[in-house]
Amino acid sequence: MKKFIGLSLTCLLLNGFLLAQTMKLNAIIDSITAFHPVIKMYDNEIRSMDEAAKGARNWMPPDFSTGFWMVPYNPSLWKRGDMGATGMGQYMLGGQQMFPNRKKLDADEKYMKAMSSVEKEKKAASLNELINDAKQYYYEWMILKKKLVILAENEKILDFMIKNAEIRYKNGLEKISAYYKAKAALGNVKNMQLMYESDIREKRIQLNTLMGRNAMTDFDIDTVFQLNDFTGIVFDSVMFYNNRSDLKVVDREINLTILKQETEKAALKPQFGIRYEHMFGFGGFPMQYSLMGMMRIPLNNSSKMNKANIESLKWKSNSLQSQKQMMVNEYSGMAYSMRNELELKKKQLKLYEENIIPALRNNYRTMQLGYEQNTEELFMLYDAWETLNMTQLEYTELLNQALKLQVELERILQVK
Repeated sequence: MKKFIGLSLTCLLLNGFLLAQTMKLNAIIDSITAFHPVIKMYDNEIRSMDEAAKGARNWMPPDFSTGFWMVPYNPSLWKRGDMGATGMGQYMLGGQQMFPNRKKLDADEKYMKAMSSVEKEKKAASLNELINDAKQYYYEWMILKKKLVILAENEKILDFMIKNAEIRYKNGLEKISAYYKAKAALGNVKNMQLMYESDIREKRIQLNTLMGRNAMTDFDIDTVFQLNDFTGIVFDSVMFYNNRSDLKVVDREINLTILKQETEKAALKPQFGIRYEHMFGFGGFPMQYSLMGMMRIPLNNSSKMNKANIESLKWKSNSLQSQKQMMVNEYSGMAYSMRNELELKKKQLKLYEENIIPALRNNYRTMQLGYEQNTEELFMLYDAWETLNMTQLEYTELLNQALKLQVELERILQVK
């Protein structure tokens, strides 16, 4: 029985551990890449286009015909005459086949095989958006956890102030006004804790959704982070052309317009075919056949649509080139602006870490020591704590802004 209870407890502990596992950002990104429905959607679309491309060299189906050929309406004329004259009319079997132009087949095959390349780049662009959305939720969750740590520390500090003030008030050594301020502040801390915990649950739901899992699956995240250095990067057109999938989508679409032009040009070339017909004569009439070659020549009227499409595709290609240049200019300006702002945030964070927060923490400790030695009042201690608390929260919010800028910059650069 004891072994059974021990095994049950072990299973429960393991189950709890699995439910509340700690996930790093890379693991979350891997799950999104493997399981998000939009990735499967693009994979299926790409497979669909590749399968369709296998029929690019398909010929037109042959035409078959059968029926009466030059048959008199009078059935008596079908038979052999009394004087030996043959009957009139024939029964015909016929078929014809057009042979497609080899260059047109080549052009169609290249065009259809290139169609899935656009979807592949769209898949990469969508994945980039999903990954950076996940990064944003992940970092917001991390900031919330840091704020909860600060609030937990504040709760201990305020609890110390309140209990100490109660003792001093009984002994006539403390004013009641600062005591009530500390009580109200403790209530605000608890309220903020509830808000942050609710926000964390929301981030967990959002990340589970991105990973294609049950939205209520419990897990925690690692709070390790790094502010990356982008100062050595030149945000020029070459870098964006190499990295950005949406720019590659435009490139693939330009390539498709060129290939489509080739198919339209190939359609202007003549097509050749063959037609064979075999006739069975009535009333002793001899069997006959016809064997004819055929050629389709696109004349002026029949080729207007092809020529118009060729001209239209040329201007569409020019339009896509302009669109690509516009996108590069926009991304470059945004990247330089974000990098400048990110570098500012880094310098501000350094000031908070090395100067501002340490000084305010030392100020609070000095006030606390003075309060314990009855040389400072609770009001002064509360004011020192409040300043330190607000500054720590300002620091976490500044860190949150810096991480948001980094995510948006990585989104533009399409960095995983």
